[in-house]
Amino acid sequence: MPAVSSRGRGGRRTVNEINMVPFIDVMLVLLIIFMVTAPMLTPGNIDVPTAGKSSKPPSKSIAYVLLDKDGTHTFKAGNNSQQVALGELQGLARSWKDANPEQAAVQILADKSLPYEVVVQAMAELQAAEVRVALGVKSAAK
Repeated sequence: MPAVSSRGRGGRRTVNEINMVPFIDVMLVLLIIFMVTAPMLTPGNIDVPTAGKSSKPPSKSIAYVLLDKDGTHTFKAGNNSQQVALGELQGLARSWKDANPEQAAVQILADKSLPYEVVVQAMAELQAAEVRVALGVKSAAK
């Protein structure tokens, strides 16, 4: 029902304005509730998904870069396996790509406890060699 105001001499007109007081009261109550409950919320842990086995066997012409937690880097292509420094990955990957131009992919298998920065550095070296880079999970048996 609109509010009615009177102006001298019996003239009455309706005031078409929304009363904001109840709205402000409700907003202040909600603000107080959120301010009180926010410190009580505990942040939850994020469960990262685990990797399972692939239904398709890996290609025979794929090379692997094994990154161990002790800092060793191993480049494995076929039956050949050699430990290399991080700076040598680009040259090995480029020579492997020239030998296998049809499927030049290198999969990085890193230890779970290894800092992600090491994985990114290895990925950058392999991408500089212009090979396709895939990420995998290093199983405990390897």
